[in-house]
Amino acid sequence: MNKEYIKKLENIIKTMLTPLKGIPFNLVIESLSGNKVIPFNINDKKDIALLKKLKLITIIAGKEVNKRGILRPRPNEVGNDIEPFIKKTLNRIGYKADTPFTSGGDKKSTGYPDIEFLDEFGRVNYLECKTFNIENISTSQRSFYLSPSENFKVTRDAHHFVVSFEVYVVKKRGTLNVYKCRSWKILDINALEVDVKYEFNADNKRMYGGELILAEGKI
Repeated sequence: MNKEYIKKLENIIKTMLTPLKGIPFNLVIESLSGNKVIPFNINDKKDIALLKKLKLITIIAGKEVNKRGILRPRPNEVGNDIEPFIKKTLNRIGYKADTPFTSGGDKKSTGYPDIEFLDEFGRVNYLECKTFNIENISTSQRSFYLSPSENFKVTRDAHHFVVSFEVYVVKKRGTLNVYKCRSWKILDINALEVDVKYEFNADNKRMYGGELILAEGKI
């Protein structure tokens, strides 16, 4: 390859790696799934009733977490443990909550969103469980992730909510921290602005297929 061609490729890669910023979340969901994000309407009686129930669910789940505490080394891992409390309380309150089905018809626990539930009006809603630290809530630290997938978990037009708990360390237990909840927030993320950051990746076959290996052996 000549130097001019290599330079063009380098410039193309640099352009590709420039992050896209401020993309509306609702447009991302519609482009990835073909389904619309339904914004929460503060004047709609059904939405008002739904929010009232979500508040109750969040408070009950938070109190259940605080009865037991969550053992984790880092706070960013606590959100995974809060999800079962939210799901259980949703079902207990009368909403049908479960792990979302993918576009391929299978249940998938990883990826966005965490929970799909039916409200009392028979409407599908999606809910993501998060945690936050009050000390860095106003910083630019990344707190929301969404990756495209062939088996995407959004398959219906729906509200998209986030339930997030402020967590704090109560005490240490060995190498783990015991976390509890201090406060909570319920978000409608229809108007959330997200950024796209590209990455390069390789699979096992290309990594360990033989051509790159300089030496190997058994222990």
